Amino acid sequence: MKRLFKLTSLFLVTASFSMFLGCTKQQAKPETLSISAAASLKESLDEVKKIYTDENTNVKLTINYGSSGTLQQQIEQGADVDIFISAATKQMDVLQSKDLINKESKINLLLNDIVLVVPKDNATIKCFDDLTTDKAKKIALGEPKSVPAGQYAEQVFTKLGVVDKIKAKAVYGKDVKEVLTWVETGNADAGIVYSTDAKVSTKIQVVATAPADSHDPVVYPTAVIKSSKNNGAANKFMKFLTSDKAKSVFEKCGFKTGIK
Repeated sequence: MKRLFKLTSLFLVTASFSMFLGCTKQQAKPETLSISAAASLKESLDEVKKIYTDENTNVKLTINYGSSGTLQQQIEQGADVDIFISAATKQMDVLQSKDLINKESKINLLLNDIVLVVPKDNATIKCFDDLTTDKAKKIALGEPKSVPAGQYAEQVFTKLGVVDKIKAKAVYGKDVKEVLTWVETGNADAGIVYSTDAKVSTKIQVVATAPADSHDPVVYPTAVIKSSKNNGAANKFMKFLTSDKAKSVFEKCGFKTGIK
């Protein structure tokens, strides 16, 4: 009888311990990665995020979208960020010069194009030259100091020799999404955005693409931030960004992948 009692007690203790381990495992909090990404990546990166978290249930991705310049400044000021994806090399280069990224992790992830967009019902503006005429009274641009799309736009207008005329009509947005919204709502007669932004809107039309030699290549670099406490998880997600699954999403949204 005593032997039976001991065996029963041992069984109950073992079962309780197993249940405890199971509950502990179930209650374990997922590892959280904080990603700062250019606003123009929202549609594509949100989709990539869903695919990744569905396959990796132990990881939670928090994405902060904004202008690359603003995100760069936040990282410089000590923001808790694991991965940065910029819409231009300039912001990433600044962080690298200050030893704030893991240089070995940095890759050029995507390419994009710069386009001129107008409201869907606008039939008067058909090219960049039209922006210097009375056909355009307000031109929406990203703020060049912090928004790469605005920097690229300024390069285009400088190359075309019309930068001063454009500045007289310019209204500046905090990021490329705000620029797109102003054109969609008719609060601007035209705007300069990325081709990927134009692709997701049904309220605008693309009337011209900036010549490739009129601006720096629109490269999206990404890197792990040096202060990250989640290097393993960060590098794993970075690897996924170059996978076929992620590439198919980016390409569907209009980005070019396979950058050397």
